[in-house]
Amino acid sequence: MPTMIVRTRFAPSPTGHLHVGNARTALFSALFAAHAGGDFILRIEDTDAARSRPELESVLLADLRWLGLSWQEGPDVGGKHPPYRQSERSQIYRAYTDKLAESGLTYPCFCTPAELALARKAQLAAGQPPRYAGTCAHLTAGAIEARLAKGLKPALRFRVPEGGTTEFQDSVRGAQSFARRDIGDFVIRRADGSPAFFFSNALDDALMGITHVLRGEDHLANTPRQLLLLRALGLQVPHYAHLSLLVGPEGKPLSKREGGGTVSELRETGFSSSAVLNYLARLGHHYESNGVMTFKELAAAFDISKLGKSSAHYDLTQLRHWQKDVISEVKEAVLWQDLIDSKEGERIKRLVPAEKWHEFIAFLKKDIKHCLFPSEAADYANMLYSGKLIYGDAAEDVIRKATEKYFSVALGSLARNSHDYKQYTATLSEVTGLRGRMLFMPLRAALTGLTHGPELDLIWEMLGPNRIRQRLEAAAEIAEH
Repeated sequence: MPTMIVRTRFAPSPTGHLHVGNARTALFSALFAAHAGGDFILRIEDTDAARSRPELESVLLADLRWLGLSWQEGPDVGGKHPPYRQSERSQIYRAYTDKLAESGLTYPCFCTPAELALARKAQLAAGQPPRYAGTCAHLTAGAIEARLAKGLKPALRFRVPEGGTTEFQDSVRGAQSFARRDIGDFVIRRADGSPAFFFSNALDDALMGITHVLRGEDHLANTPRQLLLLRALGLQVPHYAHLSLLVGPEGKPLSKREGGGTVSELRETGFSSSAVLNYLARLGHHYESNGVMTFKELAAAFDISKLGKSSAHYDLTQLRHWQKDVISEVKEAVLWQDLIDSKEGERIKRLVPAEKWHEFIAFLKKDIKHCLFPSEAADYANMLYSGKLIYGDAAEDVIRKATEKYFSVALGSLARNSHDYKQYTATLSEVTGLRGRMLFMPLRAALTGLTHGPELDLIWEMLGPNRIRQRLEAAAEIAEH
C-alpha cells in the first residue's frame, strides 16, 4: 500500500480580518502538514456574495505570510485542483447537486425564513432539538410546479436517512456519535443558487484530496452532515480534528472586548510575527521547549496527540511575554530592520544617527520591559537623540509641579558632578531635601520627556554632560512658566 500524503487546508472567508482564533487554526493545519512532509492548501470560501469582500483576500494572505505560513496550493500559486476560490467553482457544485438529485437524495424547499424561525422557536419551547420538520419533504410534482409558477425560488435540501447514527473518530475528541433523527434534512443550496457551507466545504475537501481537517470545535456538529453527503456521493472522507476554542482571561468566548483582536491589529501594534507564532502554537498544544522556536522547529515537534480538549486561554499579557523573549534573542540587525520597516520607521530613522543604530539597539535590549513595540522605540529615539526634546503631557505636568529651586539646584550641581550620576543625585537630594519619587521623577521628566522608562543612570551615560545641561535648562524654562 502506498504511503498516504498528508494534505491539510485552511479555508477562510474574506468577510473580515483574520482573527487570532482562525490564525491558530491555520497555524496548526500548516504545522501538521509540515511535520508529516505533506501539503498545506489555502482555499477561499467566498460564496456569500453579500458579505465577501475581494479586497480582504489580499489582507488575509498577507497576514498568513507575516505569520510565516506558506502553502503549496492556493488562489495565488495555483495547484492540482483549481480553482481555489469557491466563487469560481459553481459548475462543480451544480454537477454534484444534480448527482444527488438523480439519486432522489434532495428535494426543493419553499419554506420562508420566517416560517423556519417560527418552527424552530416552537421546537425549542417544547424542549426538542431544533431541526427541519420536513414540511416540503413530500411535495408532489404538481405542488412543486405550482410554487415555481408563482415565482417562488426554493432552497435544496438533502434527505437525511431515517434512524441510526452517524459516527466518526475525532483525532482530538475521540469517538463521536450523532443520532440522525436529531440532524434533520439540511440545505445544501440556498434559494439564490449559491452552495451552503455544509455542501461546498465538504465537497471541496474531498475533491482536493484533503486527508486531515483541523478546525474549531464549533464545527463539530457540522461533521455528521458532511459525512452523510460525502458517503452519499462516494467520495473520500477526511480525518477530523476539532480544536478547542480560544477564550479570554475570564473564560468567556474570545472576542475583541475580551482582548481577542485580529492579526492585522497585532501587526499594527508592533508585535513580532515570531512572538505571535510562538504564542499561538502553544495555545492548546504542548511543547517540551519553552524557548522561541522557528516555524520549522515548531513543525518538527508538533504532535496532534498533544492537542488539548479544554478551552485555551488567550491573554495579551502572555503575548507580551513572548514579545520580550523574541526581542531578547533576536539579532541586533534583525531588530533594527523590524523597527525601520514598522509604521514608526521613518521617525526612528530621522532621529537615530546612522552610525548610532548599534548603540540604540543595544540600549533597547537593556530595557526590554519598557520598550516592546516600535512606538516605544520611537519615544526612546526621541529621548536619546533629539536635539530639542519633545515633552509628553505627563512629563510637562511633573516639571511644572517641581519646587521652584529644583532645577536651579539641578543645574548648579551639574558642574561639580557631571560624570558621576550617584554623586550628582546625592548632592541634589541633600540640597533640595527630596527623596524617592519627588527627587527622581522631575529629573526623569526633564532628561527624557517621559515619566517612565530605563534606569536614569543609563540615560545619564548616554546623554553626556552637554545634552543633560541643555535639557535641564529647557525644563527650568517650563517650570518658570
